[in-house]
Amino acid sequence: MKHFFILVLALVAISCGSTRVDYDYDEQIDFSQYQTYNFMPEMDSGLSQLDLKRLMDATDAVMQAKGFTKSQTPDVLINIIAEEYEDVQRNSVGVGIGGGSYGGGVSVGAGIPLGGNKNHQTITLDLVDAQKDILVWQAVSDSNIKVSTNPQERVTHYTKIAQKVFEKFPPEE
Repeated sequence: MKHFFILVLALVAISCGSTRVDYDYDEQIDFSQYQTYNFMPEMDSGLSQLDLKRLMDATDAVMQAKGFTKSQTPDVLINIIAEEYEDVQRNSVGVGIGGGSYGGGVSVGAGIPLGGNKNHQTITLDLVDAQKDILVWQAVSDSNIKVSTNPQERVTHYTKIAQKVFEKFPPEE
């Protein structure tokens, strides 16, 4: 029984706080031609102005660390789209107590929910060739997000998202 509870705790710990990122890109594009970037002039990101600024600042830092320069005449434009949803947890642990004699018996069962509902945030970052107006690279991140956080925790959240999203950009040839 001790090992069962350790396994349950490990699974709960693993499922908390993770960020998954999926990538897609045009394999015909030579990404070495891109050296400058900027953000789409009109973005309907789905984020508050404060959170959008946090994510844009984090993206600036990551792109500049990768050697890209922010420009008024960029090679690529970055578009940000975010959605939030609630993931209803249906997992539970059942505990049963039973007893009886000669085939008859009484049992009691209880379900204990693991965790609770989790709020998720999906953020899509599109990189569009500014001259050709075509999508060349896309990353979609899905992560848990706390509803009640302070500004510094939100900066940390969006910094981690930007770092994870651009981890594999530009794609290796």
